[in-house]
Amino acid sequence: MGNARAQGTEALTAQVVVVGAGVAGMLAAYRLARAGVDVLVLEAGPSINRSDALARYRTAVAKTPESPYPDTAYAPRPTVLALEDYYVQEGPTLFKSTYERAVGGTTWHWLGTTLRHLPADFAIRSRYGVGVDWPISYADLEPWYGAAEAELGVAGDSEEDLGSPRSRDYPMPPLPLTYLDRQVATAADRLGLAVKLTPQARNSIAFDDRPPCCGNATCVPICPVAAKYDATVHVRKALAHGVQVIEQAVVTRVEVDQNGWVTGLRYKRPDGSERRVTARVYVLAANAIETPKLLLMSRTDALPNGVANQSDQVGRNLMDHPVQLTWALARQPLFPYRSPLENAGIEQLRDGAFRRTRSAFRMAIGEDGWSFPGTSPISLAGRLIDQGLWGEQLVEQMNAHVSRQVRFANLVEQMPDPRNRVTPAFDRLDSFGLPRPRIHYRLGEFVERGMAAAREVSQAVFQEMDAYEIQHAEEHLGAGHLIGTYRMGARAQDSVVNYEQRSHDHPNLFLLGSGVFPTAGTANPTLTIAALALWASETIRLNLEALPDPQEGGAP
Repeated sequence: MGNARAQGTEALTAQVVVVGAGVAGMLAAYRLARAGVDVLVLEAGPSINRSDALARYRTAVAKTPESPYPDTAYAPRPTVLALEDYYVQEGPTLFKSTYERAVGGTTWHWLGTTLRHLPADFAIRSRYGVGVDWPISYADLEPWYGAAEAELGVAGDSEEDLGSPRSRDYPMPPLPLTYLDRQVATAADRLGLAVKLTPQARNSIAFDDRPPCCGNATCVPICPVAAKYDATVHVRKALAHGVQVIEQAVVTRVEVDQNGWVTGLRYKRPDGSERRVTARVYVLAANAIETPKLLLMSRTDALPNGVANQSDQVGRNLMDHPVQLTWALARQPLFPYRSPLENAGIEQLRDGAFRRTRSAFRMAIGEDGWSFPGTSPISLAGRLIDQGLWGEQLVEQMNAHVSRQVRFANLVEQMPDPRNRVTPAFDRLDSFGLPRPRIHYRLGEFVERGMAAAREVSQAVFQEMDAYEIQHAEEHLGAGHLIGTYRMGARAQDSVVNYEQRSHDHPNLFLLGSGVFPTAGTANPTLTIAALALWASETIRLNLEALPDPQEGGAP
């Protein structure tokens, strides 16, 4: 995607080098390049062709988040059906969230939800005595939330702030409530619960040279028309401003000098060749699994705990939003599969004094029938055929069942726990000869109590709908939210970066993504990732000239 300038025959150089071509990395790269900064992006995975990905998805037997995307030996990643082919799971609970290593990152198969955190999410220790406070407030981040909504293109109801006060309108009007949403809302209202439209980075109208949503209900794993935002939007914009993106470049080491300055990155190509890149500023935005793994892989005699890890917090406090899934059959057709995968939900369960003793959660109303629990129309057809149905009988039974399916996904808050961690498994190498991520993970009683509350609320709503065959998943599912493994904080003793997302240990190293979140909060993380990335890019721009130039003698 571009040829970086070479220093001699070995090193490449730029003012800023970004690792990871996902939403955080590409937003930062684009904003810096737009301001005239020379930026180079290294991405471990390949570019994705949407048409090819759609073809793979259509022919895939298992319709998983990863099914449209290619497997590569040089950038392996976890998959829903084979978590332990990449993760080295040490338990006691399986970590079930996955991600993509590709140009565009996991936004290829994200849902598109762009909720803001609540003000209380930033001060949960002060308010409720659990977790830790963030070193920033909601008010600090609010202008950047608005900027992020503009960059991603968010459709939402500007009259509803959902508990997060706003200083500007959404860029687009909301998508409408579906018939299914309205039927759930009628029942929920009788219980004192309000169904609200979910803000989403999905076009409700033509926007940013992309078409409106066509209601295909395949947002996970792929939007067929690019109405849903993904980071390739900012890849294209960054390239137009001179950013150089090198794909299939797996960064293997962060180099640091005796004064604590990062002086270079080493990366490896699929053919096994290795190269080095230098910069004034280094930005790691690879995600909350790959970034800490890289930092810890970069240990030396001088840095035996790895880079940016004098606090011993790198890799610790891994979090997700464990999903309590619940589903049922309505008495009358609700007609799922005619809108985005999730379009509305119940948000008033995200805050309250109960957070002293159990997790908060948000309830998302699914528009994909029972596909998430594992009973897609295709699998249902197979079961009915096995029962001897065929022809008109099969079609009649399929229509009768699928049209009445409804499910809720309750995304449950998780608190930081230093025992939940990611480390490099130096004794368990991946297909490219690098350590796989070793994961220790547990949910804990705080989360379990939150999941129990989610089951109770779901049961009540279904019963109010007069639904039947109500089922609750016995085990949690992953939300795809990788959070917390290089958290921000005011003190270098117990955090990895400061509020600027700058390493406490290395003044020219910035770490972006939801790994900086001190707590998981109650919102899907992508909008907060984007807001923080925009803030960090402005910090880098303002401080760039004060940092040493490797082309003029390197770090002091």
